[in-house]
Parts: sequence; C-alpha cells; structure tokens
Amino acid sequence: MATRLLSRGAGVACDVVTVSPGALAPQELDAHRRELTAYCYRMLGSGFDAEDAVQETLVRAWKASDSFEGRSSARSWLYRIATNVCLDMLRARQRRARPMELGPSRPPVGSSLEAVLPEGSWVSPIADDRVLPLEADPAELAEERESIRLAFVAALQHLPARQRAVLVLCEVLRWQASEVAELLDTSVPAVNSALQRARATLSTLDTGPSQPAMDDGQRRLLARYVEAFERFDIDELVGLLHEDAVQSMPPYAMWLQGADDIGRFMLGPGHACRGSKLVPVQANGSPAFAHYKPSPDGGYTPWAIMVVEISGDRISGIHSFLDVDRLFPAFGVPLELPA
Repeated sequence: MATRLLSRGAGVACDVVTVSPGALAPQELDAHRRELTAYCYRMLGSGFDAEDAVQETLVRAWKASDSFEGRSSARSWLYRIATNVCLDMLRARQRRARPMELGPSRPPVGSSLEAVLPEGSWVSPIADDRVLPLEADPAELAEERESIRLAFVAALQHLPARQRAVLVLCEVLRWQASEVAELLDTSVPAVNSALQRARATLSTLDTGPSQPAMDDGQRRLLARYVEAFERFDIDELVGLLHEDAVQSMPPYAMWLQGADDIGRFMLGPGHACRGSKLVPVQANGSPAFAHYKPSPDGGYTPWAIMVVEISGDRISGIHSFLDVDRLFPAFGVPLELPA
C-alpha cells in the first residue's frame, strides 16, 4: 500500500489517504479540483462549502480509486461523486440567499446594523482563481464568469437540488441529457422535464445584469470609484452609482437601495470607512477589492471582501462580505497592511 498526502489548497489542513497500487493517480484526480469547485459552488452558494464538498469528493474518489472500472471517464465519475456530496449537504441546510431577498431595504441609520443574518444563510463570494479555467478562449471565459455571478448563483439556490444539478450540468457545462441521466441514475425524459422546470423558475427570478469583460470606460469608472472611496469623497462616489444601486453587507441583514441612501449611510454608520484602502482582487467574475480600514495603532486592518457590480456606465451594486478571518486567506490577501 502507498500513502499519499492529499492537498486541500492554501491555508487548509491536509488529509493522509492510503491508495492501492494501480489505482488512479492522486494528481490525475486533483487536476479536476478547479472545475469541481466551480460546480459545487453553483450548487451550494458558498465558497467554503464548495471547498469542503470538493475535498470530500476527492477523499471518496481516492479511497475508491482502485475499484474504478473505467466504464466512464474519471471526470464523469468525479462529477457523480461531487453531485452526491452536494445533494447530501443540501438535505440538511436552508437555502442561501442575498440580503435583498430576505426583507425590504433599510433606512441608512445606525440601527440598520443591529439585525444579523443566521450563519450560513447568505450566498458568499469565491475567488475567480479558485473556479475559472486557467486556459480558456475569451468566449468560454465570459460564459464561465456569467455562471458564477452572485445574482446568478443566488437564483440557482431557488431550484430543488436535483433540478439545480440538471440545469448546471446541461446549461452551464453543456453535458448531453443522456450523460446527465446516467450521472443521476434517471431517464432522459426525466432530465429534460427537470431542465424545463428549472428554466421556467429561473425566468421568474432576478439574475441581475450580465457582467461582460470591462471596456475602457468601465475601467475608468472603477478607478474613479476607488479614488473616491479612498478619499472618502461621498459626493463623487454617489455620482458614480445608478439611482437604484444597491449595497449589502453580510452578515448584516441590512441592505440599501438608491444612490442617495448609500451616500447617507457612508456619512453616518459608514463613517469608519474614512481613510480606507482597497486592494484589487477578483471575485465571482466581477471586479472586487479587499477592503482595509485604518487601525488606531497605525496601518490597516481587514474589513471586507467587496464585490462591485457594473451596469453600463454606472455602478449598480456594492456587496461587502465581512467574514475576514476566512475570506482574506481564501483570496490570498494579508490580514493587515502596513501604514
């Protein structure tokens, strides 16, 4: 018997798994980690849950790899295991959502930060480099980005778990209905029926504006946003927003709608953001930033991963996620910045 070390990615503990000689090589299975993470993220709506699901998938695959008979590709076999892991995880969990789905917008006052969402109830972000293919043509990459947008992933969570799997496999990954039927141990008519129902449900939901690759004008818009935010020029910042722009800040239940309310919030409860620094990252196929607030002791402390949505020539959404102890390592950014 040969012992292998099973990597779980940066900042995550490792498992030691014993594999029989002649089994599928661990590196052969691990080569699918990125695409499996993207699949599990669409299914589960959480980057952390997706990483856990992929790890469980690869552990199960490594333990059973000596019994893999090759009747299907290793990739199909892994997707079957990953689907079962996700379905098991979803049986015991409530639907993840965005704050905009969980209640009305709040006025921009101090009390708006009192209500906190239950742990695990919101769709959380994921770093692009965990899920997007390293080598892809521009058209394929654009489709991949669209399929991990926060609003689209949140819309997927409205679907029953098996419908969700069918839609992602057929519509996003372009599997044939016959392949999906084999994976789910069902019939082609059942797959086609589930796909039709899933499409009908999605057509009634707000999946948000698409996020194509930014053009020069939008890059200038984003640069102006960063400059206004760091200078705390709220008049300039508000002028860059759509009139009906939204701002959310999980785990707070509070969300705001309207450029004026966002501006009032920044001058009120958000005044502690004065003097902040924004470090560019990439999340959910969208521009994003690691947001650091100034520390009383000098330097800067982490506050949020901020995902910015752009529609046309204005910013339409600002979504800050405050789980810094887990998110900052997952995005590969430091937990403090020097002065």
